[in-house]
Amino acid sequence: MSTLEHPTPALSATIADRVGERIGAGIYARRARAMVERFWIAFRSSQWMMILSGFMEPVFSLLAFGFGLGHFIGQIDIGGHTVSYAQFIAPALLANSAMNGAIYESTWNVYFKMHFARLYQGIMATSMGPLDVALGEICACLIRGLVYAVGFMIVMTPFGLIPSAWALLAIPAALFVAFGFAACGLAVTSYMKSFQQMDWVQFAMLPMLLFSGAFYSLDIYPTPLKLLMQALPLHQGVELIRGIMLGNFTAGLLGHVLYFTVMVVGGVAFAPKRMNALFLR
Repeated sequence: MSTLEHPTPALSATIADRVGERIGAGIYARRARAMVERFWIAFRSSQWMMILSGFMEPVFSLLAFGFGLGHFIGQIDIGGHTVSYAQFIAPALLANSAMNGAIYESTWNVYFKMHFARLYQGIMATSMGPLDVALGEICACLIRGLVYAVGFMIVMTPFGLIPSAWALLAIPAALFVAFGFAACGLAVTSYMKSFQQMDWVQFAMLPMLLFSGAFYSLDIYPTPLKLLMQALPLHQGVELIRGIMLGNFTAGLLGHVLYFTVMVVGGVAFAPKRMNALFLR
């Protein structure tokens, strides 16, 4: 029988010493994949129904608004293109779908693991560090966001809502949007102490959808209010994906990419620090 299957205490100590000798090993042990594997096992066994329910929200919105209300609105001119109302809101709902996947996974699921399952406390007792946990959870959020994005694109296809091959780039764009929301959602959740505080997450998501320019142009608002709405992260995601799907590749898209780059870098840098402060005190 191999000693690797049943390592001796001396071998275990040697491995621990080698891990500890690496620079930053206490923060990052290069084991984030273990968190992703755990998410995938949980997804296959019990979480798929919960994930499906979150995916259906933008699909119902597309059917109700895009084809129901859209019947009375008709065509819309945007960026030199004339599109149906369903084609106008479909990219926005794709951005909202990516946001939902990332936020639900990085807030409610992480909150449960943090305060009830006490999963992270046990993980921190191993060689894994807070950056392993943060990156692993963010990757799990990206998987959920990718499932939502691909699924929604599949729903859009038979309705003729994909105007060109450029629309395929909307999937990596939606994944980048999910990355930004996941990183920030994880950092915000680390401050949540009760279910009442977690309700503020949902309270913020609904107005962000309604005032993101998903269903109508923000030009109807006064300039100060318009600028405030344009600063919302979902609006940035809506404009990014809408521009890509309609083939409007302007310099403004780089601004949206930069916006989410800041969200990603800030969230990835801050979340491990919070977890380190919470669980390694």
